[in-house]
Amino acid sequence: MYTGIVQTVAPVTNIVRHDGYTQFHVELPERLMADLQIGASVSIEGVCLSVTTITGNRVTFDAMDATLDRTNLGILTIGDGVNVERSAKPTDENGGHNIAGHIASTAELVASKMDMPGAFIRFRVPEEWAKYVFKRGYLAVNGASLTVAEAEGDMFTINLIPETLRQTTFPRYKPGDPLNIEIDHQTMVMVDVVERTLERLMTKAH
Repeated sequence: MYTGIVQTVAPVTNIVRHDGYTQFHVELPERLMADLQIGASVSIEGVCLSVTTITGNRVTFDAMDATLDRTNLGILTIGDGVNVERSAKPTDENGGHNIAGHIASTAELVASKMDMPGAFIRFRVPEEWAKYVFKRGYLAVNGASLTVAEAEGDMFTINLIPETLRQTTFPRYKPGDPLNIEIDHQTMVMVDVVERTLERLMTKAH
C-alpha cells in the first residue's frame, strides 16, 4: 500500500523493450535505497511495480504490455522524471489516503496552469469511471493523493499547491497527455452498493 505522498521525482535512465514487457531503469536517491530489495513494491507514476534488479542506485522495474496499455508508462522516454513512492509500513504516518497502485484508467489532461497563483490540472475521466469521482473526494493522480476541487460531468479540476508542483512530475504534462487515475476503493464500493440497492428497489417497484 501507498499513501499518495510522492517522495521524489527520479529520472528514467534507460528503457528496454522486450517481447510482452518493458524494462524501466530508474535512478533513485540514496535516501530511498535503504533496505530496498529485489521484489519490493514501488509506486512509479502511481503504478505498483516490483524491483527486478538493483545496481548501485539504479533500479529496474518490469511492466507488462497490459500495464502499458492501461497506464501512461508507455509514453515515458529516457530522461523523463517519474513520481516515486516506496511502499508504506503499517507504522508510517499517512498524510494522503490509502492507495494500492492499481490504475483504473488514464484520464486526458484538457487544461493546466503550472505556476502560482492558481495552479491547477483539469482532466476528463472515461465515463465508466467518472461516477466514482466527487467534488471534495480523494483521487490518486500519477500516484499523488489529491482532492477534487470541481466536478462537472466527466470533467474534474484539482488545484495544486507549490509543494505539489515542486515534488511531482505534473509540470511536464501538457494538454492531451494521459494521467494515471486510481479511484478511492471505499468510494467505489459505496457507489456500487448504492447503485445495486436502487436497481433492486426499482425492480420491486415494477
